[in-house]
Amino acid sequence: MSEPQQDFILETRHLTKAFKGFTAVDDVNLQITRGHIHALIGPNGAGKTTVFNLLTKFLQPTSGSIVFNGRDITTETPAAIARLGVIRSFQISAVFPHLSVLENVRIALQRKEGNSFHFWRSDKVLNRLNDRAMELLASVGLADFAQSKTLDLPYGRKRALEIATTLALEPELMLLDEPTQGMGHEDVGMVTDLIKQVSKDRTILMVEHNLHVVSRLADRITVLQRGSILTEGDYATVSADPQVREAYMGTEADAVQEAS
Repeated sequence: MSEPQQDFILETRHLTKAFKGFTAVDDVNLQITRGHIHALIGPNGAGKTTVFNLLTKFLQPTSGSIVFNGRDITTETPAAIARLGVIRSFQISAVFPHLSVLENVRIALQRKEGNSFHFWRSDKVLNRLNDRAMELLASVGLADFAQSKTLDLPYGRKRALEIATTLALEPELMLLDEPTQGMGHEDVGMVTDLIKQVSKDRTILMVEHNLHVVSRLADRITVLQRGSILTEGDYATVSADPQVREAYMGTEADAVQEAS
């Protein structure tokens, strides 16, 4: 009896991106299983961010295709990709620093409704969004910070807010770009727990340097090196691969061992 076919929410087929003779992404075939947390890892310059930029259409591939929910989205615009439910959370926190935490989430909810430029309208018009905004803040542990100015939040809480604004757009596939970069140990633990929590009922593709975070979260890992896939598998498989250990020289190789 044949095994049931895997349900892939996103696939890339022979995805390639060249810049003036330099191939940043070289014949990458990704298969992201629906409901999984899938990590994209690799040393600096491996092509991880370029893959993210291709998936969210900030770059056009030189060749190859991208398929989301069975639909070829290779030539779609970034706005069209977002409307389909592919939402990216950026490496640098993408929130309005001088607005309150609640106002940031409310703006994201307006964007989902197609009212991107109505945030100067009266509170009376916008208050109907408050209940949903507060639900989202509670889901990321920020309910008590609703009236705080975003600028005053600790770094880890800013990343939690960014995840809340991403959730406001109702992503089917969340792309997280270095969600724990620059954080202290306590914030890393908080954001890791948060990603695990919000992964229920959705799919996450993440670029992450912290291998301990990857070991805790990822159902499947793709290792990139020089733009190509080096190996794939679960954490135990990937961390035991001698090529991966060689690619992660020094402290990162030690981190692979410690986390395994």
